[in-house]
Amino acid sequence: MLIYFATGAFVGFLAGLLGIGGGMTLVPLLASMFTAQQLAPDHVVHIALGTGMSSIVFTSSASVRAHHRLGGVDWSLVRRMGPGMVIGTLLATALSGWVSQRALALAFTVIVYAGATQLLLGRKPSAARTLPGRTALMAIGLLFGVVCGLVSAGGAFLTVPFMLFCGVSMTTAIGTGAALGLPVALIGTLGYVFSGWQVPGLPPLALGFVYGPALLGIVAGSVLTAPIGARAAHRLPVATLRRIFACLLYALATKMLWSYL
Repeated sequence: MLIYFATGAFVGFLAGLLGIGGGMTLVPLLASMFTAQQLAPDHVVHIALGTGMSSIVFTSSASVRAHHRLGGVDWSLVRRMGPGMVIGTLLATALSGWVSQRALALAFTVIVYAGATQLLLGRKPSAARTLPGRTALMAIGLLFGVVCGLVSAGGAFLTVPFMLFCGVSMTTAIGTGAALGLPVALIGTLGYVFSGWQVPGLPPLALGFVYGPALLGIVAGSVLTAPIGARAAHRLPVATLRRIFACLLYALATKMLWSYL
């Protein structure tokens, strides 16, 4: 439980600082811990994915509250993109059996590398560049929701670079990205709960593919550190945030590519 708590504290700080829910960061860590515990060896990855996705609900919630108090969430943008992301996440459950995981990993890597490179180079968007209209935002949210649902991510790795490209400030993009990750996490969590509901051999205190003790420890640590990360996001220089976020995106994309090649 102490290790789960420490892991949650680390991921919670990242959630507040960078607007990420932490699911993709948690999955490889949880898989290693579950393997060391010999916890349902036949379902380690499923449980890591389900527990990681469910943790996003709590880490993002704590992060969003902190960013909202600091004025860093554009709720009108959440209302325009959120429904599309929810629908896209639902579609992902139907599409996952038809899309090659290797092809998905390659597409994921290309998209994330492109976004991270723009962040790292710090190219400023054109002064005339603004967010597209409601219909376009719904369609973009739909696409992002499909991708995030298939790779078990909250979506900030896509939504934050997109908002920055459209001229949204860094701190607002981070807070809004965290808010957009909530509906994705909720839908994804329900999917892992129901898909693992009747699976034999799962550990006690597991709800489907969500392992309760790990989730409890992670949430306890993350809710304490997410507000600290959010305050740091509003104090650190924008250039520093760009570098941190770009490096994290490179690491996540490389890990995804390595897993499927």
